[in-house]
Amino acid sequence: MTKRFGPTLAVNNLSLSIPRGSTFGLLGPNGAGKSTTIKMLMGTLSSTAGQARVLGIDVADDPTEIKQRVGYVPEMHYIYRWMRVREVLGFCKSCFRSWNDQTCREILDLFGLDLEKKVKHLSKGMQTKLALLLAVSHDSELLLLDEPLSGLDPIAREEFLDGVLRTICERGQTVLISTHMLDDVRRLADTVGILYEGQLLLHGNLDALLTLDQTHLRHAERRLPAQRNAGGRRLGAHPRARVANHGPRFLPEKVQQVQAIEGVEHVRVVDLGLEELFKDFVKGQRVAQ
Repeated sequence: MTKRFGPTLAVNNLSLSIPRGSTFGLLGPNGAGKSTTIKMLMGTLSSTAGQARVLGIDVADDPTEIKQRVGYVPEMHYIYRWMRVREVLGFCKSCFRSWNDQTCREILDLFGLDLEKKVKHLSKGMQTKLALLLAVSHDSELLLLDEPLSGLDPIAREEFLDGVLRTICERGQTVLISTHMLDDVRRLADTVGILYEGQLLLHGNLDALLTLDQTHLRHAERRLPAQRNAGGRRLGAHPRARVANHGPRFLPEKVQQVQAIEGVEHVRVVDLGLEELFKDFVKGQRVAQ
């Protein structure tokens, strides 16, 4: 899919396949095209070129059916502010073929939402809780969550992640979550993709990616060509030295090779995490440009 806003290329020839039952983490800096991509998958935004199929349905052909079968939490919540929470729930229940009253009650209790409060009087965190409740309560086959936990306090985040979302993932429902909170993705996702300036830099199984042995030699003045081996650890260095990433199979001789590079003052070995992987790919793309 491609999406342009005038001269601005928001999503650039994106090709992505997410299997049923998987939990996919869509990562990327601000302005990478994550929200635009999700809106095109929901049919709330048309693509400039290309097409999307969600749950086997062409989004352009039947966006109404997509909305029935997909739970969606947008980055900006579009809930009628003049309604009370009770009225919002009744309205949404009437809109969906499948609505699970038990799930709704359980999450209401978990989040402590006041049924008699108007939406406009809810805090940002409570509005986020309400949006999550609506997305989960109609037994959707797919959840599209765009920065779903922003505004939640740490306890509410834990409650939703461990009490709701983890259960959904264990049931085999498909989840796509776009977030800046890499720890949440690491805890839940089995596959990830990194989006940068509308292009997919990386897409694959998370555990496999974290065990990649990739060597990126960087210097304050210039960047050396990237090499790849097989693994997932990091050779960190003094702030003024170059940095190299190596995998679990690397040998002591590798450390000696890096130490022999001109300008390297100190070398240490640390594990490669999702945050480091994300930073390396995004920063590497910026340097390459």
